[in-house]
Amino acid sequence: MYNQITDTILMIEPVAFGFNAETAVNNYFMQNDNMPEAEIQKAALREFRNMVNLLTGKGIRVIVIPDTAEPHKPDSVFPNNWISFQKDNRVAMYPMFAPSRRAERRIDIVEKVIGQGFNISQMVDYSVYEKENRFLEGTGSMIFDRTNRVAYAALSARTDEGLFQWFCNDFGYRPVTFHATQLSDKGRLPVYHTNVMLSVAENFAVVCLESIENETERSNLINHLQETGKELVEITLEQMEKFAGNVLQLKNAKGERFLAISESGYNALTYTQRQKLASFNELIVIPVPTIEKYGGGSVRCMIAEVF
Repeated sequence: MYNQITDTILMIEPVAFGFNAETAVNNYFMQNDNMPEAEIQKAALREFRNMVNLLTGKGIRVIVIPDTAEPHKPDSVFPNNWISFQKDNRVAMYPMFAPSRRAERRIDIVEKVIGQGFNISQMVDYSVYEKENRFLEGTGSMIFDRTNRVAYAALSARTDEGLFQWFCNDFGYRPVTFHATQLSDKGRLPVYHTNVMLSVAENFAVVCLESIENETERSNLINHLQETGKELVEITLEQMEKFAGNVLQLKNAKGERFLAISESGYNALTYTQRQKLASFNELIVIPVPTIEKYGGGSVRCMIAEVF
């Protein structure tokens, strides 16, 4: 039996966080203004360290590794896009859409995780497919139901269907694909990552069904989630825009369950939705407004689960 959630996570402390024009091409959550880069980094670092303190305060083990100043990596605070640790002691490394993000893949980070007492038997590297302009951005692109061996993916420029199928074959997952969109001033556009509209926990799933316009794809996703015993907590497109779906269930060494959610995501939820989520696990509400605004990602994106 595979555990769905972990009590240990990897987080990368930013040294040069900021708006990245390369990722903004298809990440419509990102915003930019005239705030100096140094001020953005200062605010992001404060939010990052507060998040670490909130998680460790609940007994969750956080492996913090500082980013390096060179080369410049404005999105390094989101390690889940380039690496995933699997329960079978294998590690996967992924092809990244933005050239500026590819330097985030660091073998020394993997070595430091091993140094924390984790055994890694094999590294499976898909990054070679960047040469073919084919991308699969880790647990941004894919949502794992580890217990039931199902993987979900919203296809987009950052989530290649062929690579997704290949990954599922390599790691023993049953693939479920669909197309998800968000509202914009240009109409409905693809969501850049699956993890902004779907999160699968042990007994429930947070999902923005409104983002899936195709009725057949929507019904197929619902059926898979329900058949695997997940109670659906639906969010709206507007709530998704506030990162209410970019959440992650974790546990501590005592086995206590938690849901990491950003303050903006939590504030977007209704009272009924909050109560429903709280019935499954304690909510850890984390303010990361700077990281959300300039990076276009939230608390789930900042976490790489370690198994």
